[in-house]
Amino acid sequence: MAQTKISEIRELSTEELTSKLRDLKQEALNLRLQQATGQLENTARRRLVRRETARVQTILKQRAQQA
Repeated sequence: MAQTKISEIRELSTEELTSKLRDLKQEALNLRLQQATGQLENTARRRLVRRETARVQTILKQRAQQA
């Protein structure tokens, strides 16, 4: 899964962003568990997921302030 551009994130609806955030948090949990058990091969993926989660949360907060 490649990094999502901020312009692509802004195009999503609030419901889609909420769903994406839930999926990203689940993926982050799975990656943490894999790292703890020594099964994680791509450690950089944790960083990408964490940053994309922050991007989605930022857009959601901006929309909440505008409403």
